[in-house]
Amino acid sequence: MKILVTGGAGFIGSAVVRHIIQNTQDSVINVDKLTYAGNLESLTDIVQNKRYAFVEADICNRGAMNDIFATYQPDAVMHLAAESHVDRSIDGPAAFIETNIIGTYTLLEAVRQYWNALDGNKKAAFRFHHISTDEVYGDLEDTTDLFTEESAYEPSSPYSASKASSDHLVRAWLRTYGLPTIVTNCSNNYGPFHFPEKLIPLMILNALDGKALPVYGDGMQVRDWLFVEDHARALYKVVTQGVIGETYNIGGHNEKANIEVVKTICLLLEELRPNKPEGVAQYQDLITYVKDRPGHDVRYAIDAAKIERELGWKPEETFESGIRKTVRWYLDNQEWWSRVQDGSYSCERLGTN
Repeated sequence: MKILVTGGAGFIGSAVVRHIIQNTQDSVINVDKLTYAGNLESLTDIVQNKRYAFVEADICNRGAMNDIFATYQPDAVMHLAAESHVDRSIDGPAAFIETNIIGTYTLLEAVRQYWNALDGNKKAAFRFHHISTDEVYGDLEDTTDLFTEESAYEPSSPYSASKASSDHLVRAWLRTYGLPTIVTNCSNNYGPFHFPEKLIPLMILNALDGKALPVYGDGMQVRDWLFVEDHARALYKVVTQGVIGETYNIGGHNEKANIEVVKTICLLLEELRPNKPEGVAQYQDLITYVKDRPGHDVRYAIDAAKIERELGWKPEETFESGIRKTVRWYLDNQEWWSRVQDGSYSCERLGTN
């Protein structure tokens, strides 16, 4: 297969691209705008592979999308390109409306035009896989409830509202135009190559630098944590084996309160990096409780029984094994994250040498 991946230079997208190139015989066309969160250095291991191609383009640019489909003739699309940081969406929602809603609409229309022109067998085999988030479901107040594929949408932030809108667009293009679409909604991802604005990499890097570890509110917000490489395996299963029109929730079966995550990182750093920054007695001393995020959801948790039952996927990593791998990766890859932090990769073409 030739799979077009939008947002393939991002955190989850790059994991998907690496998985496909390293573990299958399929080809990948990586289409990415290279915003602040897109980093081609996350793909250096596969950039020279003949089955990989990169195109710098914005999914909001219909002409560019038409040209890409005409040139590469993909068999499937995995749509991961999105603005994804809740705090950024609170400060500036416009980019989220533009990329997540207008961009998805523009891409759907380019795909529909391309798909309608395909011949019988290729048209029948084509798939559009839209990758979304569990945040579209809103808040779980009951401590025993889980989000299922039938859960009602109640997004809380500009980010989750924009993703909910894109989910509805994708399903409407199936219902109205017959475009063969599949949707997945995932829980919080973590792992290598994660942009350090998100909780886990931010805590690791702040601790290494002796900076405060900011924890929102009381730190008891619960998330289901999914190791990104487990997620990449799940997404490939869905695009190759999933049923058109279905939704699959993907979770890690690892519910943890934010404060528990932060304390686990501190304990791992005590073991793996005992030489602390000057003036730091214990990493946990850096934990600082700060004012909570506006509209902060208290709990997310995914019921991932459907994808296990129907497609045979389940996570390989526990939170304990995954977080250890993640902390070790950041300790071993200072060059990657230091370049991310200083912005030296921004707006330039990397991975070409």
